[in-house]
Amino acid sequence: MIRELELDWGFVSKYLVKRIGDYIRAAGKDGAIVGLSGGIDSSLVLRLLREATDNVFVLLMPSESTPKEDIEDSKEMLNVVGNPPHEEINIDDVVSTIVSKTGIHDRLIIGNIKARTRMTLLYAYAQKLNYLVVGTGDKSEILLGYFTKYGDGGVDILPIGDLYKSQVRRLSLYLNLPKRIIEKPSSPALWKGQTAEEELGISYEKADEILYYCFEKFMEPEAVSKLTGVDENTVKRIVKLVKMNEHKRRTPEIFKISERTVGSDWRYPRIWG
Repeated sequence: MIRELELDWGFVSKYLVKRIGDYIRAAGKDGAIVGLSGGIDSSLVLRLLREATDNVFVLLMPSESTPKEDIEDSKEMLNVVGNPPHEEINIDDVVSTIVSKTGIHDRLIIGNIKARTRMTLLYAYAQKLNYLVVGTGDKSEILLGYFTKYGDGGVDILPIGDLYKSQVRRLSLYLNLPKRIIEKPSSPALWKGQTAEEELGISYEKADEILYYCFEKFMEPEAVSKLTGVDENTVKRIVKLVKMNEHKRRTPEIFKISERTVGSDWRYPRIWG
């Protein structure tokens, strides 16, 4: 990881824990729910949640494409954080029903149906418990659009959404998450054998460098290519992904007419007096 992305991980950890707790209280909720996949992002978020609130509920939602190792890692992570209340729901029957009713056979669309089925289950439990749904997306995935709109992107807060994947790995190391979870290839497991880096065509480490230099330092692709050692066409492809997926990062646009418009003006949770 490049030097510029190194942070004081103790400070980052405490800050995120405080912000999560503050947000839950500001929202008037009693706790938080998270979907645990056995991957590094959801494992890290669960670790932070356990410090932020006493009330955490965890859902495991495997499908036929979920690797056995991911289920094992999820259960290990539950043990690491003291076995908070949790349930495991296999989503295959729900997904099969939607697929049969729509006649869809496209692998990507079915994968997105899986992600949106999980979102629906998380919100059902959240409403039942008066909890918030806590998302697990990181900055790399959010910028690249590597998530399902209204699927894993349909959440109330994204605590690690300002950390690149390589920073997520650093913070996970600092918090002593299981080594196997930190080191295994990232995958949404929406179909068998899927890995994020293979699908994106670049390692997260290099993608993070490109994203940082292009969108935080506003450098041109040619300069970023020379600095990172990544060919210029790949840099341009990453930039294109960020631009073409902007709609996935935005809430539905409300066209401003009044002085105070939801979205344009009401942007932060308010502490009502």
